[in-house]
Parts: sequence; C-alpha cells; structure tokens
Amino acid sequence: MAIMISALYIGLVFGLYVPNWEFTVQTSNSTFSNPSNGVGIKTIQCGLRGSLGPPCNAVGFVDRVLLGESHLYKNPVYKRTKECSINSPDYGRLPPNAPDWCLAPFDPEGLLSTLMAAVSCFVGLHFGHVLIHCKTHSQRMVSWLLASTVLTVSGFLLQLLGMPFSKPLYTVSYMLLAGGVSGFLLLLLYCIVDVIHIKKPLILFQWMGMNALIVYVLAACELFPTLIQGFYWRSPE
Repeated sequence: MAIMISALYIGLVFGLYVPNWEFTVQTSNSTFSNPSNGVGIKTIQCGLRGSLGPPCNAVGFVDRVLLGESHLYKNPVYKRTKECSINSPDYGRLPPNAPDWCLAPFDPEGLLSTLMAAVSCFVGLHFGHVLIHCKTHSQRMVSWLLASTVLTVSGFLLQLLGMPFSKPLYTVSYMLLAGGVSGFLLLLLYCIVDVIHIKKPLILFQWMGMNALIVYVLAACELFPTLIQGFYWRSPE
C-alpha cells in the first residue's frame, strides 16, 4: 500500500500539467491587474510539468483545483525564502522586485502532502511491528538499523536523482529521510533506555512521547520557539 501511494504521488507530481494561474491579493496599488475595491489579480506563468518550485508545483495545483484558493494557507513557509523576505530565513517584508508568487497562498498540509504523510504512518507501523514481534533486544535493534539505513539511503538516492528534500511538498525523498533519521533516533533511545537502563536524564523525552498531541499543538502555535527565543546567554543585538 505504501509503495502504491508513493507511486501515485510521484506520478501526479511529475505528470500533471500545471497551467498559468491567477490569485487575488488585497491591495490599493494600481499596478495590479484589474484592481477593484482594493483587490488585485496576480498571474503566475507556469505551463509545464514536473516543477517542484514554489509557483508551479502540482501539489499546489491540486489544492487550488479541488479545495479552492480561499481554503489555502495565506502565510506559507516559502515566504521565508530569500526571494520573498528581507529577513530570510525568517518572515519579513518583501524585497525589491520580489516575484509575484511570494504573495500566493499555498497549503503545506494539502491533499498530495497528506498522501505522503500517510506513508509515514506505514513507516512507524513497521517500527512498531518490530517492537511487538521481535522478542530480544538484538533482533529489534538489527531490524531497526536495517530499515533506517534503507530508508535514509533511498532518500538520498532520490535527492541525487532530482527530487529534493521538501517538507512543504512532503516529497518522497523527504519522507524516506525523515523516516530513516527517526528510526536511528528510536534505535539510539531504545539502546540507552531499555538496554543500558539510563532513564532519568531522558525523562523529558518520555513526557513528550506520552503527550505527543500537546507537544504538537504547542509547536504549531509557535509557543515552543517563543519560549526558546526568550532565553539569552549574552545581550541580544
């Protein structure tokens, strides 16, 4: 099933034709096309297949067609790129001559991205399957090591073949790399906690695992970054 979903994703991302498209922005600038009541229209020139860049990828195209522009995220992560922010890699004002797509909506958790997120669940299911059915530490650790290595190497191979690591698009290469690295971290923590029995220094990770949804919500609300950025070891500039 995971292979079928991945094949479907790759086929759509590289096979769908993405035509030129338009979106509306709130503006009072008369240089926009057809300005009316503070609303301007921007046109993005695409007319191609297989693009993984911000303006012309099939992930955004599918969401625009099936969900509609009004249901897409208005502040996507690519607004932090150097093309779209003077404070890159953070959000900021548009630089001079910024491309039009910097103002376009894009949902990083759209329909095609959700397909690959579902495949990540199959990766986690495999690691859990090993935990249940392998009874000894050595069996579990070897199985996790092999799976993590295969996932990580496969991710880098796809990256070399032209599919970049992209979380907003949730590319197959990103999914494989994330699954492989997660497997290595699971192996490391399992070795420390369950094999060597060093538990107290890692009690925070235990709490995070038992309250994963709370951690996710706090991170999504940017409370964690705000908390971390509130501490300094020297006077901030």
